[in-house]
Amino acid sequence: MREAYHVELDQLAEELAHMCSMSATAMELATRALLDTDLGLAEQVIGDDAKIDDARSSCEEHAYALLALQAPVATDLRTVLAAIHAAESLERMGDLALHVAKAARRRHPNPVLPEQIRPYFAQMGRVAVELARNAQQVILHKDVEKARSLEEADDEMDDLHRQLFSVIMDKEWPHGVASAVDVTLLGRFYERYADHAVSVAKRVVFVVTGRMPGYTGDEDV
Repeated sequence: MREAYHVELDQLAEELAHMCSMSATAMELATRALLDTDLGLAEQVIGDDAKIDDARSSCEEHAYALLALQAPVATDLRTVLAAIHAAESLERMGDLALHVAKAARRRHPNPVLPEQIRPYFAQMGRVAVELARNAQQVILHKDVEKARSLEEADDEMDDLHRQLFSVIMDKEWPHGVASAVDVTLLGRFYERYADHAVSVAKRVVFVVTGRMPGYTGDEDV
């Protein structure tokens, strides 16, 4: 019976890893839509968001069923509870990619980003997708060291976000208030996406060690 239960836990981890992959792909495509003013890619991300929502529902149903069937304790209980929290963060990552895609669609056929800002978002998109892909591997392999390394990539995202904000706040900013608002919101979306990816990795550390690393709250999208 316990062996079958652990097979179920492995399947739950695979479901979460698949959600990670979906969220990574969503942000990758949303970033390309943003940088290339590609309406088709933006629409693809928007249309596929429901699949990420459905995947969260499926993960949660699976987790609650495992709680009800086996009343797990110790590591097994941590695994199921962490999966529920991780599924929420992964859905929010998908939502943040959705926000990026909607911004690209809203301004089409005009570009959202001024030319001088584009390199920041190219880098932020790269870091965001890398974080999500690494979180996927952390989930699949329960790799505590890789989980901890995600914080370094998150620091890179925070640095990019600070640099971006300093550019927007420069008194010589030539692109107007509407553009500054767009860029500020988009920068926040990428920063929060990275925070959620790190939160997912920290949940895995909690499962393996029984201790939650220093935690950055993820209450809001």
